[in-house]
Amino acid sequence: MTDVTFESFGFATPILQALTNSGFNKPTPIQAGALPAGLAGRDVLGTAQTGTGKTAAFALPILQQMAANPLRPRRFATRALILSPTRELAVQIEQEFKKFGTGLALNTVLVVGGVGRTGQVNRMSRGADIVVGTPGRICDLMSTRNLIIDQCQFFVLDEADRMLDLGFMPDIRRVVAQLPARRQSALFSATMPKEILSLAEGLLREPVRVSIEPVASTPVLVEQHVHFVEGSGKRHLLSTLLRDSSMTRAIVFTRTKRGADRVALQLTQEKISATAMHGNLGQNARQRALEDFRAGNVRVLVATDLAARGIDVMGVSHVINYELPNEPESYVHRIGRTARNGATGIAVAFCDATELAFLNSIEKLTGVQMAVASGTRPAHAAATKKPSRHPDLLVRKPKRPQYGEKRNFSRAA
Repeated sequence: MTDVTFESFGFATPILQALTNSGFNKPTPIQAGALPAGLAGRDVLGTAQTGTGKTAAFALPILQQMAANPLRPRRFATRALILSPTRELAVQIEQEFKKFGTGLALNTVLVVGGVGRTGQVNRMSRGADIVVGTPGRICDLMSTRNLIIDQCQFFVLDEADRMLDLGFMPDIRRVVAQLPARRQSALFSATMPKEILSLAEGLLREPVRVSIEPVASTPVLVEQHVHFVEGSGKRHLLSTLLRDSSMTRAIVFTRTKRGADRVALQLTQEKISATAMHGNLGQNARQRALEDFRAGNVRVLVATDLAARGIDVMGVSHVINYELPNEPESYVHRIGRTARNGATGIAVAFCDATELAFLNSIEKLTGVQMAVASGTRPAHAAATKKPSRHPDLLVRKPKRPQYGEKRNFSRAA
């Protein structure tokens, strides 16, 4: 695959020009593996993390076939439907389609929640070559016949495992039930649990399987460090680290939406430019936060895991896990926001005593023991589910008093 070029696939001239203008010089492994099947009209089952170029892997064959067979979609109908788990990722995919499809005069419509549906209905009334959206709003427009998919030629389900995590499977099955039997489909996922494989069996016909980098692998160009710190000390540590001028553009991840708001406010009060992005914000506010971060208007983006796979910003120097995720796979997706497209990056984790089990799970999944930046790595951290407030100590659960035994309620001196 080392000698494969985009020219060798026979793409239309406008597509090749758009690739050149966008700096795409050579196919990535997922593109080199999936493009031949997609261009041949085959279904594709792909395993790949975000940041590997998989959007182009499914977008380019669709654009090429539309360029070769121009058709005018009827009112409210679409020729291609791409489902994404988050609004941010849907926006990113739509932008990629527009970028690669420059010069093809195709109509692309974004259909997501968090904003009014009227504008989306108006755009769909003219018919769409390509619809990119999230399952909830897609089903909403389908229920009112403002989106018709009975003649859809191309269907893509992106980040299928994240769809499963967010509970979108009923919506997805509803969409698939209304798709025509004769279509070309692709399913991409970072992991392949049994539920996703079962979905793929009902969705795809004799698919070509392409697997690039399992989710357990972390980007090799990312340095990983851990600070063992009391929960109450995280705020001071974060501010101290962010005052380092080498942190030119950083993403800070929290577990909750409220936590993201709180951290962003604290940083702003300390004269560190920051903004929050999470699911409680409307789509316009989320997109504005992302654009401000991308443009450099703010140096720090504080986000939750919902946004982890939808943040595609070049030049992110650091990812800081202010709170460790309780799912180790989420850590891999978080730190994948840095070191993109061959760049280097640094991932920093804050770990208090309550998060030792999370740290252990992450290191077990990735096979990488993080370098200790400050504090002391506890011995046998995985041996307890409830460590003490200090990471060097382990809490021993007090012995339950036996029947008739005198209880001592006095405070320790």
